[in-house]
Amino acid sequence: MASAMLKRSMVVNGIRVLGTRAFASSSVTVGTDLVSTISDVSLQKARTWDEGVSSKFSTTPIKDIFKDKKVVIFGLPGAFTGVCSAQHVPSYKKNIDKFKAKGIDSVICVSVNDPYVMNGWADKLGAKDAIEFYGDLDGSFHKSLNLEKDLCAALLGHRSQRWSAYVEDGKVKVLNVEEVPSDFKVSGGEVILGQI
Repeated sequence: MASAMLKRSMVVNGIRVLGTRAFASSSVTVGTDLVSTISDVSLQKARTWDEGVSSKFSTTPIKDIFKDKKVVIFGLPGAFTGVCSAQHVPSYKKNIDKFKAKGIDSVICVSVNDPYVMNGWADKLGAKDAIEFYGDLDGSFHKSLNLEKDLCAALLGHRSQRWSAYVEDGKVKVLNVEEVPSDFKVSGGEVILGQI
């Protein structure tokens, strides 16, 4: 599979940050239309088991998440993990009013977890009123964007990169991907807030 290098340069708190990441040619990039590119992929909204039963374990198609909306979405390696719980989600939760002031319809957190774990984690973080949480149960969303990451060495299995994006009517306008999932340099709420 052919690959290309995507270089991003931005100024964060007066410091120029340059990130480089190798992407396969089918990877998500700025300009990708998620609604048409991954139209067959669905996510599972965070919920209790009883809510799952009553909804007949429904999933949410990508078009329902992004079509005709301004969305900030961020992905992370896993619910209840260190950086994800202590820094990543809180960076969005504390800035939710600023996102809304910029016309953002929804702020979404997605991880390769089931929707029940995502629900319990969102409750624990007290973030359900601010952020929509989705489970990417089998990792198909992240695989389709080439944002998956093998974290078996860390005993996490196959997960996702740590990343963030601003998506308008399904089209990726801004994309930030950390060099390694343990980093928290370019994917936080404050960074993408300054990019919208």
